[in-house]
Amino acid sequence: MPFGILDCKKMEVVPGTAFMSDQDDLPPEFAYIPRDQLKHGTGRYKNVILVPQPSDSPNDPLNWPQWRKELILLITSLSAAVVGAYGPMLSPGFVEIAHNLDITLDVLAQSTAWLILCIGLGLFITNPLAKIIGRRPVYLVAILIMFITCIWGAAVKEYDSFLASRIIAGIGMAPYEVLVQCTIGDLYFVHERATRIAVWNLFLLTGISGGALVAGYIIEREGYQWTFGVCAILFGVLGLGVIFAVPETAYRRDAVVPVPVSKGKEETEEGSVRKMRLGREHEVQLQHVSTFTEGGHGSNVTEQARLEAAERKHTYWESLRVYTGRYSRAPGWKPFVRPVVLLFYPAVFWGFLVYGTVITWIVVFSVVNAVIFVNPPYNFTISQTGLISLSPFILTIIGELISGPLNDWICIYLTKKNRGIYEPEFRLPLMAVSLITGVVGFFGFGASVEYQTHWSGPVLCFGLANMSLVFAATCVFGYIVDSYRELNEEAFVAINTRNLLTFGLTYFVNGWLQQQGPLVVFCILGALFVFVTLLTIPLWIFGKKFRSFTGRNRWLQRFMNDNE
Repeated sequence: MPFGILDCKKMEVVPGTAFMSDQDDLPPEFAYIPRDQLKHGTGRYKNVILVPQPSDSPNDPLNWPQWRKELILLITSLSAAVVGAYGPMLSPGFVEIAHNLDITLDVLAQSTAWLILCIGLGLFITNPLAKIIGRRPVYLVAILIMFITCIWGAAVKEYDSFLASRIIAGIGMAPYEVLVQCTIGDLYFVHERATRIAVWNLFLLTGISGGALVAGYIIEREGYQWTFGVCAILFGVLGLGVIFAVPETAYRRDAVVPVPVSKGKEETEEGSVRKMRLGREHEVQLQHVSTFTEGGHGSNVTEQARLEAAERKHTYWESLRVYTGRYSRAPGWKPFVRPVVLLFYPAVFWGFLVYGTVITWIVVFSVVNAVIFVNPPYNFTISQTGLISLSPFILTIIGELISGPLNDWICIYLTKKNRGIYEPEFRLPLMAVSLITGVVGFFGFGASVEYQTHWSGPVLCFGLANMSLVFAATCVFGYIVDSYRELNEEAFVAINTRNLLTFGLTYFVNGWLQQQGPLVVFCILGALFVFVTLLTIPLWIFGKKFRSFTGRNRWLQRFMNDNE
């Protein structure tokens, strides 16, 4: 293999590897289906074979009008943005809030740590549950929890109650941090998903970085309680959007097979057929069912009436049912255990380390910024401390606009150089940009605060660290999606166990900062960031062998199969 990637001779086609040079190539699941039976895209994608292949049912989310899909994406992404803002929004007013609740800054920082821990633990409940009973009930319960806890947080006067509201809110936040990616997979074809995932990620990350920007002014003028009040209003409005405009997007999708089309009265007694159409496995089974009349003659009832009834378009109110059935054939315990097993996949563990490290260090900024900038030599007001988030807000948007197209261009270029063979490892070179911006961000922030440079120094470094997160997330999620397409949901949960790492650090970081100073703290964080980022090099070299090993392991294949 070129570029230093070690090839694997034990599998003909390693999971994730794709052949893009032969335009006659079809996805493996469509290899035995006539090409003219397959459905294609429209417009500039008219030559693209749709993956997955949509059914003929009007209730298949893949067949929904485009405006409906985009509306669902908008509502869930806006909800994710408010969820992203909810966690760090109090950071500009940490000093004032600690005084009002009669607690120390360390104790207040620990409340954020407990919130993050509950998000991490909640993911192991909400995502597997959504895989079993569907997305809609989980979204509804989650946004209701957020609405109630925001009202609770606005009314509370004592720290114990304040902490309880934050802990319970973590469970409500969990689905909007990960489950939206699964909803995108339900609604969009493969060639449409990258852009939509980038949109959701943009909303989430700008919510995280922009929440403190707005909250600083709210805390200074109206008090910190109104940050919860504003969130309650937003969750109330978005909750109505979820209730009335976000139907169930999970869909039972059987394998695509050629289905005989019977000719009705013109059909011969032998049941010969003249045409084939693209259908589903369950339709083949139904077409063999017949009923018998009282005279004992078999009437050739192919269950067409039942099929048409089953595929009747749901009315608007029918589509808003909260519970629509079970969506996983696997035993109930399997979806809850799979993320733990996946964490031992080398690629997923790498994603956990890289994404977990970068985003944890970013959370550290939100915990310590108020302590650093409200004190000499900066002496910022609460609103000015909130304005610090303008830097990461702008650089996050710039990073999102650059990282996606640049990553795709690198993949196409390397694929051409590799004789049309695409490897998921081609998603990794952009980690070099993450490394550069992260080194400047983490080391630069510690040094500029330690030596009391102009405020623009640490503020710019704060923004660069956030830009590093954008490029790292693009590489991590792009690599995982391409390597383990059938296990994306479980892999995203496994990667987001990084909340446990974030909990551990944010629990004691303020005390650490007070004891050893910003230079030591951020140099250690920067060194750890460099170490985990450099693990990309062995993944680049051995990644294909790792994918081959997990693809050949029979126990893993059986355990991860939804039909077992």
